[in-house]
Amino acid sequence: MSQAYIGYQLQESLQNELHSIGMDKQVVTLVTQVEVDENDPAFNNPSKPIGLFYNKEEAEQIQKEKGFIFVEDAGRGYRRVVPSPQPISIIELESIKTLIKNDTLVIAAGGGGIPVIREQHDGFKGIDAVIDKDKTSALLGANIQCDQLIILTAIDYVYINFNTENQQPLKTTNVDELKRYIDENQFAKGSMLPKIEAAISFIENNPKGSVLITSLNELDAALEGKVGTVIKK
Repeated sequence: MSQAYIGYQLQESLQNELHSIGMDKQVVTLVTQVEVDENDPAFNNPSKPIGLFYNKEEAEQIQKEKGFIFVEDAGRGYRRVVPSPQPISIIELESIKTLIKNDTLVIAAGGGGIPVIREQHDGFKGIDAVIDKDKTSALLGANIQCDQLIILTAIDYVYINFNTENQQPLKTTNVDELKRYIDENQFAKGSMLPKIEAAISFIENNPKGSVLITSLNELDAALEGKVGTVIKK
């Protein structure tokens, strides 16, 4: 759904907007496979909620019939959880690079990409998992050496001491400082931490690049340097 339906919506919107301002530019949505390690520890600890909410009885019945694992999700019901392994490589990377060289606007790695494992003779097989979208974006961005990775979230800045009287926005920061904040447990595991880890990975693999973290509503202002968290080496 992420790659096909949402990709199509983005592609159509971008094509129409570019056409409206007189830009003759191709937009392509690319189904993207992402290699993961079948021995990744995440496969022994499914943690990524997906799909519908169920009551306890429904979840237990589905678990009995299909062997799915369910967890209670913040008082809203039960959801299936699947592994969330680390992305290793983008299978279609060379195709993405070729499209970019031909001045094509590429929409890729939707939903974190389709997780696949490597088989004999360099074949690939899909595996039941969900890769973190920000981490896949960081991997792709570093591989194509893009100037800036933009990560959109629900808040305008990255904060330390978030949701306390002492919360403080980080306007500019660096990798070493963020690693120190991670050691202090400043970032929530289910929300901001994966974004910070993705930002660190992107910069460590692409030292000339930077990361901007902000909200969608404030993106225009953030691109002008008025809001948002900018991360550099």
